[in-house]
Amino acid sequence: MKIAQKYSHLNGEEYLIVHHKKLYHEIINTIKSISADKFMTKQSKEKTMKGKMLYSPVDINKEFNKKFNAKNWHESRYQYYITTDPKLMNKLIVLPYTKQKDFLIKHGNKEPISSYKQTDFVKDRIAIEVQFGKYAFVAFDLFVKHLLFYSGGVINLGIEILPTKKMQLQMSSGVAYYEGEVYNVLRHGRNNPPVPLLILGIEQ
Repeated sequence: MKIAQKYSHLNGEEYLIVHHKKLYHEIINTIKSISADKFMTKQSKEKTMKGKMLYSPVDINKEFNKKFNAKNWHESRYQYYITTDPKLMNKLIVLPYTKQKDFLIKHGNKEPISSYKQTDFVKDRIAIEVQFGKYAFVAFDLFVKHLLFYSGGVINLGIEILPTKKMQLQMSSGVAYYEGEVYNVLRHGRNNPPVPLLILGIEQ
């Protein structure tokens, strides 16, 4: 596969080039090492393209998992406690998870709620999400998950890998695509979400 398009948000790519050039090449080479044509295995049941062979998102994701895991990129989980008090929020998120519960109890929350988020791959404080799912999943990655890991001090940069529109046309309907998701980010303004990102549009 190849990187056909890319969008650097808040100097995401520039950060990689300056601080993690070797790691950036590793990501590019991993993408290049995958042949999506091997995963044109899903027979469509949709009325508009019934019987047509399509890319299988599940199988492509498995291949990405295998390739990145082999290079010591692994899933990461970030645990945290929840507050709806904006006055407590900034103080809470900088605390380690083991101290957040006591902090909330001390400030009047008798039953603090624990939660967590997980991301596909993390290495050297860089997170990668490979997304061949529905539109809502990408928005969650960009505006919630990457931001949460960044504000929690787990990562310095989030990378989102998406199919381009050209590739998405050979997949089931409803799959998010690069051009549409970059457009959504641009509509929010150049500083939102407030986390450095690199969005990559890939295709065969």
